[in-house]
Formats: sequence, structure tokens, C-alpha cells
Amino acid sequence: MEELNVSYNTIQYIVVGLGSENYGIDISYVDNIVRMQHITRIPRVQKEIKGVINLRGEVIPVVSIRIKMNLAEDEITDDTRIIIVKLESGERIGIIVDNVKEVVTLSEDTIEKQSYDSKAGRASFISGIGKNGDALISLLDMNLVFADKEKENNA
Repeated sequence: MEELNVSYNTIQYIVVGLGSENYGIDISYVDNIVRMQHITRIPRVQKEIKGVINLRGEVIPVVSIRIKMNLAEDEITDDTRIIIVKLESGERIGIIVDNVKEVVTLSEDTIEKQSYDSKAGRASFISGIGKNGDALISLLDMNLVFADKEKENNA
């Protein structure tokens, strides 16, 4: 009997903590990870926009992913990090996470795709659930997280 040789594409994710949950961010979007630093507030912006930081001369907006996903307010600790993501538009945005845990490699067969539901709020930012051993990782779709930002820029 012939053995089936099935090859699955693999994707690397940075696993971050938000509260008690683990979320994965596709590493291809990650430009940089920096320690928490002073964020300059901007008046009259959406609640989830915490302000801007100066990163090597570039002004980068910083967003609370917790507030964007209707979770509790950020609690800043020594483990808090700002992950600089580069969107498909080329724009760089910082997102605040509680901590950065590890980098995992997931193959397509270990990812259960999530269907899109615009009423689901938090679930609408999740592209799938990855299984890494016994751990489940909610995989964030950066394009969905910042879809409203992209629409503003294209308007």
C-alpha cells in the first residue's frame, strides 16, 4: 500500500498573553517588540488609541488591543510589551500586550478556521484556533483587527 505524503504549510506565530488567554500573531506582521514606554496621549481619538510613541524617530500610534476586543483595561507590568505590527498598507501600529510568551510553528492541520461573524465582536478578530500540544491559541487576524483603520485611510 502506498503511503500518502501530505505536506502542510506552516506559519509561525508570536504567542502573547491578554489576561488569562493566549493569542497568536502571525510573525510576518511583526516588525518589532519593545518594552512599555511613555505614550504621548492624543486628544479626541477613539478609546482604544492610547496615543503615540517615538520609535527611532518614527511616530507610531499605539492601540490597546484589550479595549478594541472589549476586554478589561490594560494593566501595565514589567512584562507588558508593545508589539509593532506592519499592516498590508505598510502602516506601522503598536499594540499593547500583557506579555510575550513564545514563538510557535503551527501547521494548517492544527488550525481550526473561524467563520467571520460581524456581530461577534471579539470573535470577529480571530481567524482560527491553533492547537499547540494541549494549549489552544486564538489566532488574531491583524487585517480584521485594524479593518476600520484601513477603511479610514482609504476613504
